[in-house]
Amino acid sequence: MAQRNLLVVLFDGVQSLDISGPVEVFAGAEKHTPGTYRIRTASLDGAPVRTSSGLTLVPDESLGDGAEPHTLLVPGGQGTRVPAPGLTDWLREHGPRVERLVSVCTGAIRLAQAGLLDGRRVTTHWAHSETLARDHPAIRVEPDPIYIRDGQVSTSAGVTSGIDLALALVEEDLGRDVALAIARHLVVFLRRPGNQAQFSAQLAAQTAHREPLREVQRWITEHPDADLTVDSLAERARLSPRHFARAFHAETGMSPGRYVDRVRLEHARRLLEDTTDGIEEISRTSGYGTPEAMRRAFVKTLGTPPTEYRRRFHPTPTP
Repeated sequence: MAQRNLLVVLFDGVQSLDISGPVEVFAGAEKHTPGTYRIRTASLDGAPVRTSSGLTLVPDESLGDGAEPHTLLVPGGQGTRVPAPGLTDWLREHGPRVERLVSVCTGAIRLAQAGLLDGRRVTTHWAHSETLARDHPAIRVEPDPIYIRDGQVSTSAGVTSGIDLALALVEEDLGRDVALAIARHLVVFLRRPGNQAQFSAQLAAQTAHREPLREVQRWITEHPDADLTVDSLAERARLSPRHFARAFHAETGMSPGRYVDRVRLEHARRLLEDTTDGIEEISRTSGYGTPEAMRRAFVKTLGTPPTEYRRRFHPTPTP
């Protein structure tokens, strides 16, 4: 197996965890299977950089000094908000040549500025998704997934999602067993698919200001198998259905139906990952009623049926 050159781009204001998280994954893979990765770091001129947390990092080389990388990783951080024409020009020239182009968090902004994401599906940290979409209309920005892979380009959300993406890339290169061994060593789960939401349903929605609506949110979360129609929830909140739907959306940022859908999907996923309950039982306790209804929801949102989701993300006991 040919050794893959991994080059990590450094710049002032970079987020240190965007670098160290993925690097630890690839370094773990190299230790597990020697000769698979050669990891290098580089700044534009080879000079040390200061991270957003104040750490000083000394790169191995300047950009362009080493061999053309197989994988080019661009981390994020506060520094991505500062214009860097020299770095942008270098990325614009070298980005299309690499076999795999990867960004972590707001590193997607650097790639977008170089025109490397046009026509692609991408993600970034939820707080910067709207800005990225507004400034670069040729990009299809999806704020929910923790990472997205679109051809040679892979983008991830905030900080720890860079670890999830790196594990997925190692799994592609070396197989699931190696990726799982690294995940166990780092004490992280090799269970988060790229299309998992950056937030749980409760965090994705704002908390309502009024107590009756907050109580409804709690009720939905604790009783996904209950009657969660707008009429039923409105009665619980002691509001008319029309007033309830309008108030719920205004205070949480999403409709009651969408919130219910998210809660039920999250509940079913957790049971598929953490229990051995049957598909029929999970569909019932998660509020879907039938396995077919749950299957449709999974395929629509996650692109995979529940049985395949469990096969992939339910941990197998180690003998």
